[in-house]
Amino acid sequence: MTDVTRILNAIERGDAKAPDELLPLVYEELRLLAAQKLSHEPPGQTLQATALVHEAYLRLVGDQSHGWQGRSHFFAAAAEAMRRILVENARRKARLKRGAGRRRIDLGEVSLAIETPPDDLIALDEAFTRLTEADPEAAEVVKLSYFGGLTLEEAAEVIGVSRRTAHRYWAFARAWLYDEMTRGDEPPSP
Repeated sequence: MTDVTRILNAIERGDAKAPDELLPLVYEELRLLAAQKLSHEPPGQTLQATALVHEAYLRLVGDQSHGWQGRSHFFAAAAEAMRRILVENARRKARLKRGAGRRRIDLGEVSLAIETPPDDLIALDEAFTRLTEADPEAAEVVKLSYFGGLTLEEAAEVIGVSRRTAHRYWAFARAWLYDEMTRGDEPPSP
């Protein structure tokens, strides 16, 4: 049993000191995961990797019990927490109250206003939510691999399927998400 797994079990038992022991052990990996997530964000992101790690950690080690099944499960949950934080941040920025994603430009630069397309992260989240309803196993592989940074082999191990099955889920999910996200671009059929 790794130190991380031992401390996660202590957190589940209610040991008040365990969260303080866990952060130093997982901080660097969480920071790398956060940096990876933020590298996929559009330029101008105001959220920094350190802030993302701390917010995700607070959500993970909060008051409620999570039933961690080990190190991989914890990092998969961390990836999911970071994804949700980034989506919430994108939605907050896209609200009408905040200008609905419009960018500031000088009046001399342009003569007519152009509406910007919806944020890709929100579209991906909505498509991912639909995938979760349509095929939960494929969605779990996407969550662990794309959002969690695990290899397909590691994701297969976490969810208890063969590597070949994980690759099939991954191929299906990629095609399904692509279709969902490009469906709005197609003209209506006659």
